[in-house]
Amino acid sequence: MSELQALDKKYVAGTYARFPVEIVKGEGSMVYDAEGKAYIDLGSGIGVTAFGIADKAWQAAVIEQLSKVQHTSNLYYTEPCARLAEALCAKTGLKKVFFGNSGAEANECAIKVARKYAAEKKGPEYNVIVTLKNSFHGRTLTTLAATGQEHYHELFQPLTPGFVHLEPGNLKEFEEILANYKVAGILIECIQGEGGVHVVDGDFIRGVAALCQKEDIVLMFDEVQTGNGRTGKFYAYMHHGVTPDVVTTAKGLGGGLPIGACLLGEKVQNVLGFGDHGSTYGGNPIASAGACNVISRIDEKLMAEVAEKGAYLKKTFSGAKGVRSVSGMGLMIGIETEKPAAEVVKACMAKGVLCLTAKNKVRLLPALNIPVEQLKKAAEIILSVIAE
Repeated sequence: MSELQALDKKYVAGTYARFPVEIVKGEGSMVYDAEGKAYIDLGSGIGVTAFGIADKAWQAAVIEQLSKVQHTSNLYYTEPCARLAEALCAKTGLKKVFFGNSGAEANECAIKVARKYAAEKKGPEYNVIVTLKNSFHGRTLTTLAATGQEHYHELFQPLTPGFVHLEPGNLKEFEEILANYKVAGILIECIQGEGGVHVVDGDFIRGVAALCQKEDIVLMFDEVQTGNGRTGKFYAYMHHGVTPDVVTTAKGLGGGLPIGACLLGEKVQNVLGFGDHGSTYGGNPIASAGACNVISRIDEKLMAEVAEKGAYLKKTFSGAKGVRSVSGMGLMIGIETEKPAAEVVKACMAKGVLCLTAKNKVRLLPALNIPVEQLKKAAEIILSVIAE
């Protein structure tokens, strides 16, 4: 164990099972450890570094803002915050944005918006939020309650009340929930990333959207992991031709700096008034400047490349020796292997490829602009490990 690893184990809370690797530098989709070993990065910080490590354009935007002002609080205006909100609304057609620092905070905001809207329109008893089984929405007590996986709940009871979990794809069950509960809103991941890169059925999503419109239920999409170009569309809900009331996002939005955003559609754009919500660091000018740069580069050409790379990965792994199934969209791929996924990830790391797990699958979340030759080299290594 190195001195740094010993220091970490002594002083940092033991919430992470870290690999014995110290990442010290990188460029694009290549990272290097303290011994100088090179790795092809197919995890991008769990979908965060959308344009890779030490991206020059992102760096320039961040450094320029850093030289001006790093923080002001939300008592004052700053240009990066306003410009980022404008860009997000322009790309989605949504109307307003609340900024926080993480996906969990974005989802907390969404839940508050849905409950306040329903309370004002229908009465305070309309407070139930529906989420999907196998979902993951964050680690605060409320977003844990929203998360549809019981093992996350076990140690932290009592959780925030008012959540009902729905089987993905079961539209009839959603109708029954609407008949039996006072529902304020529903929060959906189009692809359940932490749940095993499970793609939720598009017909189900469209059916839910129709019922939400009919019953005046707030329709919310959690795009924390799927958003900002990850699936080959700007947001994953755009694959399904639906119009959300609320969209939450984080991870790839900031390019490496902490930021979360809750986008509000026409129906709920004015639900939050003065004093209803807040965040000390929300809309931080440095994080917002980096995010503005990221968003400005997610265009149709890049999305076509993401879709093409994703199709290559699915074709490469589908039917390969040791592979049971492949799921996902764009550059959000899950590979169910005959070997335990954790063993595959460990062996890939030894051969110079960094990837992730999601339940029983190997999960790939490379940078959106990963060079094709690096992607192919990494895929060949993963294939060899799975087939061994």
